Amino acid sequence: MDYFKKLRRFDAYPKTIEDVRIQTLGGGTITVISMVIITVLFWLEFLNYLTPNVTEELFVDTSRGLDLSINIDITVPKVSCDFLVLDAMDSSGEQHLQISHDVFKRSLSLDGVPINEPKKENITISIKTKNETDNTQKNQTDYCGSCYGAREGCCNTCEEVRDAYRIKRWALDNVEDIEQCKHEKFNEKLKTAFTQGCQIYGNLKVNRVSGSFHIAPGKSFSINHVHVHDVQPFSSSEFNMTHKIKTLTFGTMIKGGVHNPLEDFVGLAEEGATMFQYHIKIVPVCYVTKDGTTVYSNQFSVTKHQKAVLLMSGESGMPGIFFQYELSPLMVKYTEKDRSLGHFLTNVCAIIGGVYTVAGLLDTFLYHSIKMIEKKIELGKLS
Repeated sequence: MDYFKKLRRFDAYPKTIEDVRIQTLGGGTITVISMVIITVLFWLEFLNYLTPNVTEELFVDTSRGLDLSINIDITVPKVSCDFLVLDAMDSSGEQHLQISHDVFKRSLSLDGVPINEPKKENITISIKTKNETDNTQKNQTDYCGSCYGAREGCCNTCEEVRDAYRIKRWALDNVEDIEQCKHEKFNEKLKTAFTQGCQIYGNLKVNRVSGSFHIAPGKSFSINHVHVHDVQPFSSSEFNMTHKIKTLTFGTMIKGGVHNPLEDFVGLAEEGATMFQYHIKIVPVCYVTKDGTTVYSNQFSVTKHQKAVLLMSGESGMPGIFFQYELSPLMVKYTEKDRSLGHFLTNVCAIIGGVYTVAGLLDTFLYHSIKMIEKKIELGKLS
C-alpha cells in the first residue's frame, strides 16, 4: 500500500472533484467539433499509411533493351484512311527496315462513328524493282497491263502504275484514264478522301535509338535517300491534319500512372494545311513494386510546334503529324516501400494531442471571455 501511495506522487494528470467541475454549452460544442476533426485527420492518416511510400533514384541507364515499344491511338477526323500512311525512321532519316508492329487503321465518319472493321497497316512498304514485279506477275496471271510509258514491262494494278510514275518522277494527273485504276475503283476512293476520318492505333517496336515517326497524307517512298510523300491527284494544301492524340506512350503502362503530357491532346489546324511537330525527350523508368516485381517503362516531356505549309505562305514542309524522339542516358527508379508503423502511430498521437490542446485553449479563452462580459453586465460597466 505504501508503494502505491508513493506512486501517486508521480501522477501528471491530477483529477478534480466532480462537484467543482463546470460543464458549459460552448465546451460541449468545441468537444464535438474536436472529435470530428480528430476522426477525419485519423482517417486521412490511415489511408496514407496504407498507400506505399514511393522513393525516387536517378542514375545512368545501363539496361539498354533491344527495342522500344511505341503505343499510339490517334484520330484524324477529316482525311480518309486511304490517303494516310504511318512511317517510322531512325535518327539518320532512313526508314526502319524491320518493325514488329500491330498498327491498325479504321475508317470513321465525319461524326467519329466507325464505318468498317479496322485493317492492319503495312508500315514497311517498299517499292519493288522491275524484275521482282515481272516475276510476280508471271506467277500470278498472264495479263499484262500497260505502264503508260513510265517503264517497260507490266503494270497490273493501279498502285504499280503509280509506283512506275513515282520512279520516273512523272505527274499522274488523269487517274480516271488509267485502266487499272478504273478496275480498282480508285475514283471512288478519291471521292471519300475528305468525307471520312481515320483512326490509327496499335503499337510498334523499333530499335532503341533516337528516331521519328509520322502520319502524313500520300504514299511514301524514297528518292536518293530523301523521304517524300506523293499526294497526287490532290494538292498538299487540301489536307486538313487536325487530330486528337488519345494515347501516346513508350513502353509498358505503370499502375501508379506515368506523366503523359499528350493524353487527349487536340491539334487544331487553324490555317488549313498544317505541319504539326512534337519534339519528345524520353526518360527511361524502372518501377519496383512491393513484391519485388520490376517494370521497365518510359516517361517523356514534349515541345509542340505547328506551322501552316500553304504555298502562298512560303513555308517549307508538308502537312502531317511528326514525332521526333530522343532517349535520355539517365534512368529514374521508383521503389515502393511499406510505410513505418511507428511513424503512423506517432502521427496519430500528434493529431489527437494537438487537436485536444488547441481545443482546450479555445475553450478556456471562450469561458473566461464570457465570464468577464457577464461580470461587467452585473456591474453596469458594459457600454
